Amino acid sequence: MTPIGIIEDNETLRQTLQAWIDSSPDCRCVCACRTGKEALVEVPRRRPEVILMDVHLAGESGITCTTRLKAWLPELQVIILTMHKDHDLIARALKAGASGYLLKPSSRGEILRAINEVQEGGAPMTREIARSVVEFFRRPASRDGESMKLSRRENEVLELLSLALSNKQIAARLGISYGTVCVHLRRIYGKLHVRSRTEAMLKHLQGQAATPEFAAS
Repeated sequence: MTPIGIIEDNETLRQTLQAWIDSSPDCRCVCACRTGKEALVEVPRRRPEVILMDVHLAGESGITCTTRLKAWLPELQVIILTMHKDHDLIARALKAGASGYLLKPSSRGEILRAINEVQEGGAPMTREIARSVVEFFRRPASRDGESMKLSRRENEVLELLSLALSNKQIAARLGISYGTVCVHLRRIYGKLHVRSRTEAMLKHLQGQAATPEFAAS
């Protein structure tokens, strides 16, 4: 079963999320934390694969907590849960390394589907959040030419990544193996100086917004 961590300061919601996770045949909650400070101790010790993270925590924010946890545990998948649809907040959370962003209240089915999606390499978002991301990347932005360092195949992988396809879907679309996709992604992360597929996707989309005529080379 997939080990899940919960970081939520609202006790009722934290207990509800834990009950939903533990009632699933595919997941189990290994830690349920009230603060970012507690999470920074428990998550490295309990080693969940996926985290449900509240943005507004007492003391250290969920975004700061995400940044620190991803630095220690790069493979950790973080799904942000919040009441807010603010464009900048969404971008900050995703750039911190979050893999998905869901609005409260989300149903049990939505939460479990999001967990499954990040495990498959996807980036779950509600429709409202997806629209906010699109609006954010319609803003003018500067490009530093980093995408031009990528090979043709790496650009193809990144383009499909920006469509929120999973690694398996990218492999099928390009006619290559799952392992080869993972190798390309590691190289892309290194060249773009990012830590997650979502951050790579955002940098790619922002580059396209800045230069609509850009074509992958």
